[in-house]
Amino acid sequence: MGLFSNIFSKKDKHKPEPKERTALSIKIGDIITYDLRDFEVVGKITYRDGGYEWFGYQLLEGNDTVWLSAEMDDELELGIYKKIQMQVSTPYPKQVTYENKTYYLEEKGTARIQGEGRNANVNGTESHYAEYADDGEENFISLESWGTEVEASIGYPIEAYEIKILAGSI
Repeated sequence: MGLFSNIFSKKDKHKPEPKERTALSIKIGDIITYDLRDFEVVGKITYRDGGYEWFGYQLLEGNDTVWLSAEMDDELELGIYKKIQMQVSTPYPKQVTYENKTYYLEEKGTARIQGEGRNANVNGTESHYAEYADDGEENFISLESWGTEVEASIGYPIEAYEIKILAGSI
C-alpha cells in the first residue's frame, strides 16, 4: 500500500465491526425494527429453568414499551408481549380469563434471572412463571412473580422475518 492509500483510507483498522445479531444474541442498545417501527433495546432478561434458557428483550419506542420473547425449542419461537392489568395470585390457576377469552395453562416453573440494562435490578433473583394459550394458540398470557407482585403480559407469536436487528454495539 502506498502512502496516500494509508492516509485516505476510510477504514479504521482498529475498530472491530459489530457482529451480526440473531434473535438469541440481541444486546442492549441494538435497534429492532418491527411492524414499521424502530425500537431500542433498553433491557434484557435471561431466564434459566434447569437446562432450558429463553430471553425477554425490553423494547422502547417513544413512550411505548413492548417485550420481544425469544427461545430455541425445536425451532426458534418469537413473540411480542405487552403488559396488562390482571389480578392473579400464586399458586397459578389452570386457566385465566382476559377480555372474555379463556387461556389455558401450558407450562409453569421457576426460573433464575439474569437482568441487564433497565432490568439489572432483577439480576440474581428467581421468578415463578406460567404460560397460558387460547384455544387456537394465537394469543398467550404470561405471568411472572417478582417478589409479592405478579406481572401479566399478553402476546402473540411472530416469525423471525418480521424483525430486523441493527447492532448498536460490538
